[in-house]
Amino acid sequence: MKLLKEQLILIVMLLVSSTVLSGASPALEAGFVQPPNSVRPWVYWFWINGNISKEGITADLEAMQRVGIGGVLIMEVDPGLPAGPVSFASAQWLELFRFACEEAKRLGLEVNFNNDAGWAGSAGPWITPELSMQKVVWTETEIHGPRHFEEVLPEPKRVAGYYRDIAVLAFPTPLDDTYRIADIDLKASFISKSSPYGSKMGIPSLPITFAELPIEKKIDRSQILNLTAKMKNGILSWDVPEGNWTVLRFGHTSTGKDNHPTPESGRGLECDKLSKAAIEVHFAAFLEKILAEVGPLAGQTLVSTHIDSWESDSQNWTPLFREEFQKRNGYDLLPFLPVLTGRVLGGLEISERFLWDFRKAISDLLNDNYAGRLRQLANQHGLRLSIEAYDNTPGDDMSYAGRADEPQAEFWFGRDYFPGVYRSWEWCAGAVSAAHVYGKPIVAAEAFTSMPGENWLAHPASIKSLGDWAFCEGINRFIFHRYAMQPWKDRKPGMTMGAWGLHYERTQTWWEQTKPWHEYVARCQ
Repeated sequence: MKLLKEQLILIVMLLVSSTVLSGASPALEAGFVQPPNSVRPWVYWFWINGNISKEGITADLEAMQRVGIGGVLIMEVDPGLPAGPVSFASAQWLELFRFACEEAKRLGLEVNFNNDAGWAGSAGPWITPELSMQKVVWTETEIHGPRHFEEVLPEPKRVAGYYRDIAVLAFPTPLDDTYRIADIDLKASFISKSSPYGSKMGIPSLPITFAELPIEKKIDRSQILNLTAKMKNGILSWDVPEGNWTVLRFGHTSTGKDNHPTPESGRGLECDKLSKAAIEVHFAAFLEKILAEVGPLAGQTLVSTHIDSWESDSQNWTPLFREEFQKRNGYDLLPFLPVLTGRVLGGLEISERFLWDFRKAISDLLNDNYAGRLRQLANQHGLRLSIEAYDNTPGDDMSYAGRADEPQAEFWFGRDYFPGVYRSWEWCAGAVSAAHVYGKPIVAAEAFTSMPGENWLAHPASIKSLGDWAFCEGINRFIFHRYAMQPWKDRKPGMTMGAWGLHYERTQTWWEQTKPWHEYVARCQ
């Protein structure tokens, strides 16, 4: 009986497959037999801390083309190896970048490039503290009235030497001023909303209910006083009414986050991800220089720019945030600023609803002013934008990924990392979902990233099953992690990227045998 069932299943499968094949387009069949360049796998091509040479560029790209690689995603990093002779973004570096694009064109390869050094976000020495990622800071002063108060309010802590005031607010101190909203650092985007090593905001059960707090644990909304106009040069001049009052001096400063791991000449503050002006300065200072250098190759061989996984920590302010919040939510956030300290204003439900609006505004600005604006600038120059839209973003990953021309995921390889650990499933499912929802035909993945301990142990046979899993998840472009640029032709195993990633270079013993493997990957893609 069991054999009969298996035979019936096989017959049905054959009938279905023959029907599908009979209706397959000639182009699909031809492409499967001889996969075009557009479906070939790519590699992360890491330039290691200025160790770059023309002969190495040519040898690397020829080796890739020889075995069926279709393109490269260029990143320059400093994994702790000795610095080479070429400073990042220098005139010599730009000339070598152009040469790489020229060689890629000669060989029929495409080039994507990370939009800064390292893999953190969008940063560089041209980003001043005023244009860097911002956060809300405050100091608290307790005053007993009635009296005339004319003293300096302590200034909140500056980061990178930068600070600007937002507002000075006062309210009658609650009788019990110890209650704070749970997970306020997370809910107010002072810390990242998700991390492989931290907590993640869960989806609340419906209907959502909030506990009623006794009056002595919360602030009366009607008694919030805006004293901003009464402070000059940090000195507050105020006739204090009777009672105990809490005065909050709110401001914003840089988060101090820089890019990593990057050569010293490319190190700088992360740009304000909620500001169009900041990403425009970054684009002009770095990406436009590359575009000017490569000339007509932009949009032809140089086809994309890239934002890697979010490793820039969190951000919850920008100079125009008050105006942007008002525009999106229809009310002024200023009287609600005490909620960012964890206090309850009016009631827990009101405070939580404000925090929801606050996070949503951050997410919308991230999408519109950072990812959306960078995509506009890239598209204007004939480039696409790829984004790894996950891992600590202070916003909605799905809509963030939707702002990319090509959403991108990643998955990790290793004896202890298959799959799911290090969020491989979540990252892939998220990128694929965004590709479906927003109609993106290509969904790539940083493929087979590996951990220390796996050095030199991996090869195509050992990673194939994990690759098949990624295809089943919906990934249709592998970008192998990683190929370290080999600046020499006579040294093996040559340059590495330290302990990180597969050793996927022309110096591998099995490199020249990988063409059938890459053809298999291309057919699957």
